[in-house]
Amino acid sequence: MKTGYIGMGIMGKPMAGHLLSTGNTLTIYNRSPGKGDDLARQGAGVADSPAEAAKDSDVVFINVSDTPDVESVLFGPGGVIEGIHEGLIVIDNSTISPDATKTFAQKLSDKGCDMLDAPVSGGDIGAQKGTLSVMVGGEKETFEKCLPLLETFGSKITHVGPIGSGQICKACNQLFCALHMLACSEGIALARRAGIDPAIMVDVVSSGAGGSWSLSQLGPRIVAGDFEPGFMIDLICKDLRVLMEMGHTLKAPLAGAALATQLFQAAQAHGLGDRGTQALSVVVEKLGNG
Repeated sequence: MKTGYIGMGIMGKPMAGHLLSTGNTLTIYNRSPGKGDDLARQGAGVADSPAEAAKDSDVVFINVSDTPDVESVLFGPGGVIEGIHEGLIVIDNSTISPDATKTFAQKLSDKGCDMLDAPVSGGDIGAQKGTLSVMVGGEKETFEKCLPLLETFGSKITHVGPIGSGQICKACNQLFCALHMLACSEGIALARRAGIDPAIMVDVVSSGAGGSWSLSQLGPRIVAGDFEPGFMIDLICKDLRVLMEMGHTLKAPLAGAALATQLFQAAQAHGLGDRGTQALSVVVEKLGNG
């Protein structure tokens, strides 16, 4: 199938690579040139705009940072809408506002283009291994048509409901991620203060009822002082903003999310926005130091 992929970030680039390696024609676009050079050497075409990436594709994927970025890619100068043609499907792998997603889908539908919102979870490791969890909103028929493409980078692909449902499910996912990372950071700090090896604690608890993906995958990085980003603090703060907006609209109690939001924002204030979410542990340690 002829595919396009817009956004060569930590997640998007390996996801695009899986599309290419499974025999699909691929055209890539990234706002900052050069990030997809290795994919180009493997046979991917390089577009000069989102419109060009969409023009010759059956399905074009988007994976960028925030709601305004998706809007710009779709409807800004040189945007996807300028390359729309009959039968084009847009799949958004970004994590953005569910309400904005519905608006974008309607605008594309008015031009005869179908859209799926398909945010992913599993971090940079899942993107590299092709084992992401993909939560999809949109028409079931469109989902089934695109399922073979989604399976190139996902090991669990679920049609959640109508357009926007994928983003709602992802917001729930990010709630768990934020709170699990807070628990992970506090647990490691507690182990250190109590005088036991935090690496041993992480290994033991990861196998018990208190285990989580955050603890097993990022706990060892915290212990080692490795804060390289698989997913940046700036991005979890953006996701928590979307989550809190949903909570306000739906009158849903999100006390834990509110606390996590404040602490991740504190990490941003300490200059850790471009570090991995595991750098929240730095803030937790500072709180304990008075």
